[in-house]
Amino acid sequence: MKRGWLVTLTLVSLAATASLAAAEPKTFMIDRAHTEVGFNVRHFFTKVHGRFTDFSGSIVYDPKALAASSVDVTIRDTSIWTGTERRDNHLRTEDFFWVEKYPTITFKSNKVIAGKDDHHFQVGGDLTIRGVTKPVTLDVEFLGMGPVDIGGNSLGIQAGFDATTTVNRKDFNMVWNKTVDQGGAMLDDNVEIVLNVAAFAAGDPKPAAAAPATKK
Repeated sequence: MKRGWLVTLTLVSLAATASLAAAEPKTFMIDRAHTEVGFNVRHFFTKVHGRFTDFSGSIVYDPKALAASSVDVTIRDTSIWTGTERRDNHLRTEDFFWVEKYPTITFKSNKVIAGKDDHHFQVGGDLTIRGVTKPVTLDVEFLGMGPVDIGGNSLGIQAGFDATTTVNRKDFNMVWNKTVDQGGAMLDDNVEIVLNVAAFAAGDPKPAAAAPATKK
């Protein structure tokens, strides 16, 4: 009888330990090969899409206690790419990012707010561009998380997130513009930030880089 109680207590203890472990936050590293850090800005009557190709960061995610989650990202603004070399070079100058003086953009979260369901929430934090720090709020969609195996090879635990927000570039001292003869300006002040984030659990195998695009 005593042995039965010991077995029962042991099983209860193991179950409690497993439950606590499952509730603990999990740290993910951003997978640069499968992540896009992009933006859209209106130019005359269209929108120009751009992105940064060099960045790193970590995400602490706890689905059972969102308030314990956090995000920390650093972006090299020299890596800006819009598909036009002349425009990219201009964006690197003092008119915009001034990369020689301010080589990085950073975002550090300070709060996570639950949304309408388990897959939607907001992440508030400080965005620093050109040495200017402003509060921003990201609207985030959690796309899923779990172990990934392909052909019997484990790629570890992976997770995906989409996030968007809009900032005013003038808040970060990016005031350059051109006036159109008919009235108005070449560029809008508001910039939409678009993040498509793939991440892998810290300590797990890093996913293979995507194959380079074939030039036509």
